[in-house]
Amino acid sequence: MSQSENITRFKERARSVLTVVSEAKNMAAAFEYAAELTCKQGRQSIAAPGIAGEDLALLISICKEKNLVVFKDNLREKAERIGTGLTMADWGIAETATLVVDSSSEEIRIATMLSEVHVAVLPKSRIVPDAASIEEELTRMMKAAPGYLAFISGASRTADIERVLTIGVHGPQELHVVMLNEEKR
Repeated sequence: MSQSENITRFKERARSVLTVVSEAKNMAAAFEYAAELTCKQGRQSIAAPGIAGEDLALLISICKEKNLVVFKDNLREKAERIGTGLTMADWGIAETATLVVDSSSEEIRIATMLSEVHVAVLPKSRIVPDAASIEEELTRMMKAAPGYLAFISGASRTADIERVLTIGVHGPQELHVVMLNEEKR
């Protein structure tokens, strides 16, 4: 399967699990998307663990223009104030529109599970046809202590209560995937 086919399949499957997919030419555009979404939904903050260096400075600059606060760490103490969780996805599995996120950091787990909206930035080059395609990489990631990987497919959902599907009970109500072209800022 070609990379173009992987991307198309990921997008198709994402729709079936209520994931919003968009594209960005660079990190600035991806961060702008996350900030605009946060403002549009009336939230005041973005939790962005795992974003560092120049990318973090860029995100803070974009958010400052929109009067948004960026939380980088100590998210447990700020959990009630998290509007949007913004993370980088390590892999995308086209077959199921699943994101693989190294969640060894508690900060990343909090951002992906306690925010009402999760925005994941996924480089197009990291989209593979199926999990078997990255078996060795997944094994390597799991062996690195503490080895906590999250496989995220769509918004949080459950049908535990009277078999009625409910969105957002155990995590975000919305998942947005921003597919990133490899072009630099």
